[in-house]
Amino acid sequence: MGQKVNPKAFRLGVIFTWSSRWYGSPRNRAYQHQLRTDVEMRSWLMKELKESMVDHVDVERSPSSVSIMIHTAKPGFIIGRSGAGAEELKKKLLAKFFPKKSKVNVKLNIIEVNRPNLSSQIVLQSMAADIEKRMPFRRVLKMAIERVTKAGALGVKVMVSGRLNGAEIARREMLSSGSVPLQNLRADIDYAQGFAQTIFGAIGIKVWIYRGEVFDREREKRREEASLKAAEEAKAAEVTAEAK
Repeated sequence: MGQKVNPKAFRLGVIFTWSSRWYGSPRNRAYQHQLRTDVEMRSWLMKELKESMVDHVDVERSPSSVSIMIHTAKPGFIIGRSGAGAEELKKKLLAKFFPKKSKVNVKLNIIEVNRPNLSSQIVLQSMAADIEKRMPFRRVLKMAIERVTKAGALGVKVMVSGRLNGAEIARREMLSSGSVPLQNLRADIDYAQGFAQTIFGAIGIKVWIYRGEVFDREREKRREEASLKAAEEAKAAEVTAEAK
């Protein structure tokens, strides 16, 4: 089952949450309109900000406002000098997706991705750019795996398919490193799929990155909190002893 579905969709509600967060009844026509707007807006932003290495776009709605959070590896490309780029992007969003009569307060937040080499979407975009520059596909796969492994991933799998290197017959090639447990729901697997447009046709790309188990992270977080608490208590005890 885990090998036949999108790894993120498979884990929704378990370790991942939805990229659009708002409430609406499926029977309400506003629900359909808002859902369609979110999908089209996310697709438009990914195309508009192609050079900015966007990881994902989150949307949060309230009755009177919409918060759009763009997670990117290059926030400076979007923000621009003195915030001019962000303001221009906000104006385009308002003109395209939010008519004046709606009177919705739109908030645009640009969030930097700390470790871009652990983001499957950003890795996929860099692979697509290399393939479109006519780099050999095996070199592109090996470079991607090397970058992700050095960033600290426990496992990575990359796949390309199509007329590779301009071959007459389309085929599929895959390289992997480490473990990628697709059946395990607690495994934090970042997945992305896309394509590179070449003169020989489209080359499909898929990327899986295993970033560890979520329960292990929570355990480490609790340990850090416990050690910080113990250190604070020890410091307080020292201060009390000195006061006496």
